[in-house]
Amino acid sequence: QVQLVESGGGLVQSGGSLRLSCAASTSRFSINGVDMGWYRQAPGKEREWVATIGRGGTTYYSDPVKGRFTISRDNAKNTVYLQMNSLKLEDTAVYYCMVVSGFARPAWGQGTQVSVSS
Repeated sequence: QVQLVESGGGLVQSGGSLRLSCAASTSRFSINGVDMGWYRQAPGKEREWVATIGRGGTTYYSDPVKGRFTISRDNAKNTVYLQMNSLKLEDTAVYYCMVVSGFARPAWGQGTQVSVSS
């Protein structure tokens, strides 16, 4: 069973940076040829889309993170990244990665907690 494992979260001050990583739990799943995305869920709110990277490398961002976050992929390492700069209090959430299209969606993983303090 494919699982996507997120890592790299932590506690950071407002204005700081973090880089999240997402890797598959099994080599049977390759991100090559798959559109991948990052999502987040803040306390008391619904999960929301953050960014997508297409199989060809095209990127898309939600308005709240545009200009501050960068999604990237390393197909050789089978890993997707989310570089988060200029973090704000409202970026505090659990961050998840997920298949957007091109492969059957696995179950949501545990996510990685990002907490931004003032």
